[in-house]
Amino acid sequence: MVSNASDRPIIGISTYVETASWGVWHREAALLPTTYVDAVHRSGGVPVLLPVLPDEPDLSSVDALVFAGGADIDPARYGEQPHAELGPTRPPRDCWEIRLLRAALDRDLPVLGVCRGAQIMNVALGGTLHQHLPELVEHREHQPEPAVFGSTKVDLRPGSRIAEILGERVEVPCYHHQAIDEVAPRLEVTGWADDGTVEAVELAGARFALGVQWHPEEGTPGSGTVDDRLFAALTAAAKEVRGDHRA
Repeated sequence: MVSNASDRPIIGISTYVETASWGVWHREAALLPTTYVDAVHRSGGVPVLLPVLPDEPDLSSVDALVFAGGADIDPARYGEQPHAELGPTRPPRDCWEIRLLRAALDRDLPVLGVCRGAQIMNVALGGTLHQHLPELVEHREHQPEPAVFGSTKVDLRPGSRIAEILGERVEVPCYHHQAIDEVAPRLEVTGWADDGTVEAVELAGARFALGVQWHPEEGTPGSGTVDDRLFAALTAAAKEVRGDHRA
C-alpha cells in the first residue's frame, strides 16, 4: 500500500483515437480501456492519459510511459505497401507515438510497449512488421475471433530483464494479427511464442524499455487472473526517475 500520493510516480499512457458513443454523443474521442488505468494504479503509479497532439512531446512531468494497444500501424512507416488484410490505421497516432517514444528514450524514461506498443517500438527504431501473421504461422490463435483474447505460451530468454520479472516461461493473453518481422537494430528479442512469433523485445542499455506482444493488463483466458508484474517493474523504474528529479 502506498501511503503518500506524492510518492506515486506519474505514468503516461498513450490513448486511442476512435469514434465513440456515450450518453447522447457519438463523436471522435481520445479513449483508453480502463484495464490499463487499473493496472498502473494497482502497481503504485498515477495514470495520466496522453492524447494525440501535433506538438512536440513535453515529458518533463512524466516518470514513465505505457504505449497501449490499438489499430494497425501504417506500413508506409516502414516502407511497405498495405497488405490485403491490413486493418484500419491511425497515421496521426503513429506519428505522435513515434515522437513520444523517441522523446522518452532521449530522457531515459522507463517504457512499456503493449501489443501495438511493442510494434511502435520496433518501427520507430527501424524495424518492420508482419502485416498479417496468420499467413505466416498458419493459424489464428493469436487473435481467435473479434473481441476475444487468445492465450499464448511464451519462452523468455534466460538472463533477460523480462525473464527476471516473469520467469522463463509464461502463459499470456493476446489479441493481434500483426507482429514484429525485421527487428530494429537497437532492440534485442527476448521472448518467443511456440510458433516462433516474436513476443518480447528489450532495448539494451536503457533504464527500462520493454515491449511485449501480449496484453498484460488483461486477465489470462480461462483463469481471469491479471498479472501486474510488468506494470510493477515499470513503476519501480519510474520511482527511480522520480527520485532523480527530486535529488
